Amino acid sequence: MKAEIITVGTEILLGDILNTNTHYLSNELANMGVDVYYQITVGDNENRLLNQLEESFKRSDLVVLTGGLGPTEDDLTKEVCARYFNLEMEFHQPSWDKIIEIHNKMKKTPTENNKKQAYFPVNSIILPNKYGTAPGCIMEKDNKTIIVMPGPPREMKPMFDNFVKPFLQKNSEDILESKVIRIIGVGESKVENDLLDLIQNQVNPTIATYAKDGECTVRITAKGKTVEEVEKLILPVAKEIKNRFKETVYGEDETTIEDEVAKILVKNNLTIAVAESFTGGMVSSYLINYPGISSVFMEGCVTYSNEAKMKSLNVRKETLNSVGAVSEQCAREMAEGVAARHNTNIGLSTTGIAGPEGGTEEKPLGLVYMGIKINNNTIVKKYIFNGDRQQIRYRACKTLLNDLRLELINMI
Repeated sequence: MKAEIITVGTEILLGDILNTNTHYLSNELANMGVDVYYQITVGDNENRLLNQLEESFKRSDLVVLTGGLGPTEDDLTKEVCARYFNLEMEFHQPSWDKIIEIHNKMKKTPTENNKKQAYFPVNSIILPNKYGTAPGCIMEKDNKTIIVMPGPPREMKPMFDNFVKPFLQKNSEDILESKVIRIIGVGESKVENDLLDLIQNQVNPTIATYAKDGECTVRITAKGKTVEEVEKLILPVAKEIKNRFKETVYGEDETTIEDEVAKILVKNNLTIAVAESFTGGMVSSYLINYPGISSVFMEGCVTYSNEAKMKSLNVRKETLNSVGAVSEQCAREMAEGVAARHNTNIGLSTTGIAGPEGGTEEKPLGLVYMGIKINNNTIVKKYIFNGDRQQIRYRACKTLLNDLRLELINMI
């Protein structure tokens, strides 16, 4: 099946709203074996949207649209799709009842134009919206399918998961499943090079590599008649990839590096405290996303100033005067100092120059020192990261967590 994604909204074209829907839908459709060859954004204009539908259906048999389902006059997606299929619009009482119910819960009265959201093309499949007032719908005619969903991701994503995905799966003869292997510390080009023999000989399953924010993922996708058949195809390939990349593989599917680290800490009852300078609490924030981390996470300190480092972490004044806050010795004293505050098994620290100013020839922008104290041993790693301020801080956090993961794997 060939598909196209159309996001509708002038605010997207103007850059007022970040278009995350296309990313999500492309990923989900690819996982289902649907080929997405085009992604288009069209403003709130009836003729331009109609022209785009005509163009899209010259090359595809499925068009998925998001946005333009509100109550105002410029919300025209359903109406234009109905016009393309030459279908009349009809009132859907259950949808209107739901809209009234939502307004009542908010202690508001729906206006007359809200009724617009309860009109749909004749014989379309209505897609309930559990999180908003704009239902979606599916239209089919002459072997062509249009799927229309609301623009807000918090409404669109559950609608796709709960209603659109089952619809598409029901109309597919094969089952398509994917497994994602997550690798950190290895670039995409090397990952692809090390898997080239598998990639060049792939038929079913297929293998694809993707780079993202200092990590690399390998997606294995297989097609079959049953879940068992698909899993048997994926399993040996996943095992081979893990064997090749060993400890750089940190997880599968939707897991994150912080989840893996937190899981190890909780499972082994290893207490931890974190002292952060230039990362400003990001490492702590990542760790506390994990449910149950409170049993081992004792404290996160943002000691940005030299005074705070001395007062809260017992960093020596002599250290700061002689080698400065961005130094191996300061990172060491920070990690040891924060661990001593609560007598934790582990102490982490970050200190660096995130920019955009402050770098020197001796200490360039992106220079980072990160300390890891585990029981009676402290190590300090030095890195120089590229990117803007936020990218440097993000990469430092992920790298520190992965360094901690590797240390814990070797220790346990």
